[in-house]
Amino acid sequence: MSSAAQTSFAALLRLLRYARGFRRRIVFASLCSIMNKLFDVMPEILIGIAIDVVVRQESSFIAELGITDPKLQLGLLGGLTLIIWILESLFEYLYLILWRNLAQNLQHEMRLDAYGHVQKLDLAYFEDRSTGNLVTILNDDVNQLERFLNGGANDLIQVGTTVIAVGAVFFAISPLIALLAFTPIPVIVFGAFYFQRRAQPLYAEVRERVGNLGARLSANISGITTIKSFATENFEAERIKLDSGAYLDANRKAIAISSAFIPLIRMAILAGFVATFLIGGWMTLNGTLNVGAYGVLVFLTQRLLWPLTNLAETVDLYERAMASSRRILDLIETPVSIRDRANAAQLAAVRGRIEFRHVNFAYGRSDRVLHDINLTIDAGSTVAFVGQTGSGKSTLIKLLLRFYQPDSGAILIDGQPIDAVSLDSLRRRIGLVSQDVFLFQGTIRENIAYGSPDATPEQIRAAAEAAEVTEFIERLPQGYDTVVGERGQKLSGGERQRLSIARALLKDPPILILDEATSAVDNETEAAIQRSLERISHSRTTLVIAHRLSTIANADCIHVLDEGRIVESGTHADLLGKSGIYAALWSVQTGGQRTGH
Repeated sequence: MSSAAQTSFAALLRLLRYARGFRRRIVFASLCSIMNKLFDVMPEILIGIAIDVVVRQESSFIAELGITDPKLQLGLLGGLTLIIWILESLFEYLYLILWRNLAQNLQHEMRLDAYGHVQKLDLAYFEDRSTGNLVTILNDDVNQLERFLNGGANDLIQVGTTVIAVGAVFFAISPLIALLAFTPIPVIVFGAFYFQRRAQPLYAEVRERVGNLGARLSANISGITTIKSFATENFEAERIKLDSGAYLDANRKAIAISSAFIPLIRMAILAGFVATFLIGGWMTLNGTLNVGAYGVLVFLTQRLLWPLTNLAETVDLYERAMASSRRILDLIETPVSIRDRANAAQLAAVRGRIEFRHVNFAYGRSDRVLHDINLTIDAGSTVAFVGQTGSGKSTLIKLLLRFYQPDSGAILIDGQPIDAVSLDSLRRRIGLVSQDVFLFQGTIRENIAYGSPDATPEQIRAAAEAAEVTEFIERLPQGYDTVVGERGQKLSGGERQRLSIARALLKDPPILILDEATSAVDNETEAAIQRSLERISHSRTTLVIAHRLSTIANADCIHVLDEGRIVESGTHADLLGKSGIYAALWSVQTGGQRTGH
């Protein structure tokens, strides 16, 4: 068997292993396909028997069973034909229902499993992959598999059933004609595997190209404001044209192979049919084959060979489905490095004491980002981190949330190592307000209550008031039921930021993280956010990352990071007195003022 066929067969085995929960339905659907095809070929046999009755009458095949009257023989054949057509229709209805429902259920489960697994993957995985390509796998590739299960699987089973059933009849009537009629089948099978070997890498390229195209479209739609602001519509349209053209070319190559296969099959079928037609006719004229048997052979030759003309299309569909299956299952089987331990405890009542003990970290194979971080944050305190871009501030937060795992060292909350507690309980105890606010398509109410689905309208309003967002909400025509648009595009940066603060407050976490929460707002909005933060930080441990030092002047402790190391720590006044990095940053931002008050 060719390497491509082995690759596709391996993909099929992987798919069957994944679909083990559907095995009964697969077996039942396959049996219905087989029974439908068996009943489907029987009318041709009955036609041959009817010809035998008309020609030989009292000496016919049925007469040998004890029914000598030709009219009764024909009546019996008519009744059998009726029963066969009813059963054939019944099993066709059943296999259509079963295969189509199987396709729907399996693609539904695969999409949910793939998406569920994607949510468990580490952030490092997403840094190396495009969103559009992942969406293509979750949507287009899953749909490609569905299309094969809707019809292609049944076609393959019925072709195999036809070959076996018709072959048995042929060999029972005339082994010589059977050999002649079946001579094209090895040619067809060889052509199918040749096609498979040629098509497999082509379809892998097709899936890759469509993934790239999806990634480009997704990125461009997300960045439409930037495209318009730089007037690069024509440039981006040209890039889409190139990606779409590459997808078109990949498909064109695959189509060229599949299209060449169909004439090959037709010529092989013609040879088998002519052999049966001529040799069988000569044998009938010589008296070595009766007329009815000859009729059966002629009709069954068409029944055997003509469906094989669709084999190229079916194999084409199969190859596309297996290429998609490999991509889906590769995604589902991607290992998750940050996961719960088998005996992970629940992080229950949290006071909020945080410790970093000799923490070191590097992203992949890059240079180390954090160097031997030792840090204790008391419960209920407000601690700030400042430093140049790339100094490691946000990395500390990502490690605390276990988005990444330290290369060495430990992080503890209330004395418990965070890698010993469940991810769910850890992250539910931490509220994050990041610089890059993400709002979901939906209403303001739904976005504030995101993560707190049981929140009452009163609780939502209280969180909005604490975040000083109520005034602008009430100015909107539909108030809390106003739709914010995709990613909150209908709102200003400050409005989005305050909504994200309200969302975090409604979660009521014992630990609150503010990662550049005021970096994208004006002075008035910053002042409002600052008042909110001062109110809410008293009852919880608050970690603040800020470039605007004025926003953290009242923090209980400020840590200055430089190239992954904590180089200064203290209150605002302490750090100004040291005349170090913090004092220099303060001087730059305030024009030399020595106090933040």
